[in-house]
Amino acid sequence: MVFPETPASPGPRLSPELRARRMFRLSLGNYFMGGFIISLISLLVPRLKLLMGLDYFQASLVQLAFHSSYLLFALPITAWIVAIGYMRGLSLGLSVMACGCAGLAGAAAAGSYPLVLVALLTLSAGVTFLQLAGGIVFVVVEDGPRAMSRLTLVQGFNSLGTVLAPLLGASFLLGDATAAPSGWLALALPFLASAAGLAILAIAFFRARTLLDGVTPPRRVPVTRMLSLLRAPRLLAGSMAMFAYVGAEVTIGSLLANYLVRSDVLGVPLVTAGRLVSLYWAGAMIGRFVGAAAFARIAPPRALAGTACGAVILVAVAMGAQGVTGAAALLAVGLCNAIMYPTIFALSLPDEATAAPYASMALCMAVVGGAVVPVLTGRIADAIGLRLAFSLSLFCYVVIAAFAVGCLRLWPRRD
Repeated sequence: MVFPETPASPGPRLSPELRARRMFRLSLGNYFMGGFIISLISLLVPRLKLLMGLDYFQASLVQLAFHSSYLLFALPITAWIVAIGYMRGLSLGLSVMACGCAGLAGAAAAGSYPLVLVALLTLSAGVTFLQLAGGIVFVVVEDGPRAMSRLTLVQGFNSLGTVLAPLLGASFLLGDATAAPSGWLALALPFLASAAGLAILAIAFFRARTLLDGVTPPRRVPVTRMLSLLRAPRLLAGSMAMFAYVGAEVTIGSLLANYLVRSDVLGVPLVTAGRLVSLYWAGAMIGRFVGAAAFARIAPPRALAGTACGAVILVAVAMGAQGVTGAAALLAVGLCNAIMYPTIFALSLPDEATAAPYASMALCMAVVGGAVVPVLTGRIADAIGLRLAFSLSLFCYVVIAAFAVGCLRLWPRRD
């Protein structure tokens, strides 16, 4: 068994710098919409919990449905990307996301929780295309340090989307949540608007489908070779760190509003707490813009180790402190999350460019941590309380710190 190979086409003659710049500009909208939608999904957890009387575990099934496709579909979608190329794969993924958002709006209007979960699975299947191809395109057009810096910078626009989503969507998703008919209608509107934006982006990527012609294309490899690539120690360790990072970030983003409304924290209304969640994502946005410049002076593994240790301390404070101190600590974890995704991604990739799609597939599968960790946290919260349940996120950041320390020992040999 082998993956199909797309014949190389001549394509336009572009300088590497011009190609990289055009790819960066296209990716701004791609990453912005990805962040915007993921942040909207996080607001669904407190909304459905209140609207349908769900407990923490049941409401966390939203994240299970959304993130499980990374594990279910990563292998076939990788084969598809290898067959049609990175740019066409990104266009297709954006189209599937648009369909998923439209389906989510319809399911919300129908008031059906099972259909909401199905629509979320469809939406995340489209996101899987973006996860697999979106980061690789920077690696194949530029050298390692420059690619990591630019990938971190474009992740800042991903965070901009996550910041704006709670500010714009909280009134729709969390306002008047006790009135079911109007509640479901309000739930649909942000996703209809997102579907329109995704459709426009899909057209833009399809029109630029020849942009990467002439650079190293994705190529087929025998399954035995693919399995060998996937067993590489660096990639295995990076996949564990990615699992932990996405799991912790999604868990905190999903349960943060529930934490802030507690009487022993801020005691604010749910819609106000939903808007405050934007501060969590704003920290990630600021940190990514700063991190993109800082990588010129700080070794990425060292930066990763420092931010992971900072997250451990902040989560521990949030578990024990009350009032503004606890709220500020948990919100500040977003700043620590800033550089984690692009840094873990880049540090985990093999040196061989043709192996990048398969390594990206493994890292994409690891994003299923965003499904597993929130569900486990929800179960723990139902059993012993929300504060102690955050101990699982704390452990996730310990795993990331261990990966960073291991990479730090190898970093000088990779320069």
